[in-house]
Amino acid sequence: MQRASGPVVAAVLAVMIGGVQWARAGLLTVPRATPAVAHIELGRPTLPPITFTIFCLRHEIECRPRRFFRGGPIRLTKERWAELKAVNRAVNSAIAPQPNELGLAGEEWTVNPDRGDCNDYAVSKRHELLQRGWPARVLLLSEVLTSSGDHHLVLVVRATTGDLVLDNLAPEIKPWSRVPYGWVRMQMPSDSRMWTTIGRPAA
Repeated sequence: MQRASGPVVAAVLAVMIGGVQWARAGLLTVPRATPAVAHIELGRPTLPPITFTIFCLRHEIECRPRRFFRGGPIRLTKERWAELKAVNRAVNSAIAPQPNELGLAGEEWTVNPDRGDCNDYAVSKRHELLQRGWPARVLLLSEVLTSSGDHHLVLVVRATTGDLVLDNLAPEIKPWSRVPYGWVRMQMPSDSRMWTTIGRPAA
């Protein structure tokens, strides 16, 4: 399978970011917090997906541990919100959907491929945001269950206004409590190599 080159993704992102800058002010409105369900409550430490472990062996820089945990959720300025939407749209447009029909044997998380499934979209969005200086502690890969019972990977961005979901199955970025998924596990903000179960919505 051919992989998309860096310049291709960069070009798509440039177009998207440029378009966002011309957007109406209303489209740049930063999401407001819903205090009762703003953030996902983290549960107990758990094993990461085996394909994540393989991904980290192949792309060590993507899973680089942070020695100290500094800061919490990121504050979404209008500029950051515009950048977040641009990256989400660009990656969704750059990768052609190709479902994995081989199960675990066919799993391979790849950054910016020409074609891929949900895992490739999620790690590509995280990669692009890391490249733009977003802290790893707020970019959390998260495993969910769809209504049909399929396992699905999304990227959760932990903002002060609440946890936001970047998904290849929907064009809009939504609060985590407004997506139709069951939550299974996600990366820990304190160490991107570690994963945790999901608890109930934080009060």
